[in-house]
Amino acid sequence: MDALAPSLSLNQAFLNDVIDGLSARVPAIPARWLYDLRGSELFDEITRLPEYYPTRTETGLLERHARDVAAVAGTGRVVVELGAGSATKTPILLRAMDPAAYVPIDISGEYLQESADALQQLFPGLTVLPLEGDFMRSIRLPRGLPAGPRIGFFPGSTIGNMIPSTAVDLLRSFREALGDGSLLLIGMDRRKEVDVLLRAYDDPAGVTAAFNLNLLRRINAELDADVPVGAFRHCARWNDLKSRVEMHLQAVRDTCFTIAGHRFSFAAGQTIHTENSHKYGLRDGRLLLEAAGWWPREEWTDGEEKFAVILAEAETPRIAP
Repeated sequence: MDALAPSLSLNQAFLNDVIDGLSARVPAIPARWLYDLRGSELFDEITRLPEYYPTRTETGLLERHARDVAAVAGTGRVVVELGAGSATKTPILLRAMDPAAYVPIDISGEYLQESADALQQLFPGLTVLPLEGDFMRSIRLPRGLPAGPRIGFFPGSTIGNMIPSTAVDLLRSFREALGDGSLLLIGMDRRKEVDVLLRAYDDPAGVTAAFNLNLLRRINAELDADVPVGAFRHCARWNDLKSRVEMHLQAVRDTCFTIAGHRFSFAAGQTIHTENSHKYGLRDGRLLLEAAGWWPREEWTDGEEKFAVILAEAETPRIAP
């Protein structure tokens, strides 16, 4: 399995993000570090919960409209999936498109290889080239890919994990990596009733809580740390001003711990901000894409307007409006 060849090893990048994040005025750790092997398995379990509507809604949209995507994209494109995870939606797109190659990218190498192997068995004639790495830092596609345009696949409303400025930067990075003539198929979650949103991110079965708390277990296992996991609880909040669900780890008592020799103290009630999930209005997602150099060509939504799948085209840079 190839790698994205980031400037730092993933372990060093993880350590830097954790130390810098916990030292900040508002303690926070980037959401990408939730996804080690166990975190990826737990998230896959979350997607099957009755309260977690995004996965089944987006899957339904792809099942209904994958052929519409293929009609615009044509056959023979290289499909590049950002944050592939278990790649459960990917076969729907691959069957419709007859691609020249498939490049899944994910930060959890072990989980990525498992899903890539499973897809290779489903599509034995397809070239599958998994890339382990953090697409938030750099994207360098493997050499020797078939010539011709690419299509990026970015499902799951993962773009909602980023604040708007970061989201625009990331979409610009995708535009640069995929190149002229490329397309991007992206899923975006819509604004809706707050109680529906909070149930999706704080399920009664406690799977999302286990997913969030697993970050602390990962820190202990990988970063020479002694974080008392039992001193924290999962907390989900709706931030209406920023139009997002926030996930936090909240200290239930005063606690101290060390990570790679760095000492941290948290008072009861203080939190570590671990994830955002921004929700977009009817026009917000399209504006986000256009700000990053993508022109929305087609958009599909479910009957209740819960979720949108947008097919966008790389725009030629313009000097004037």
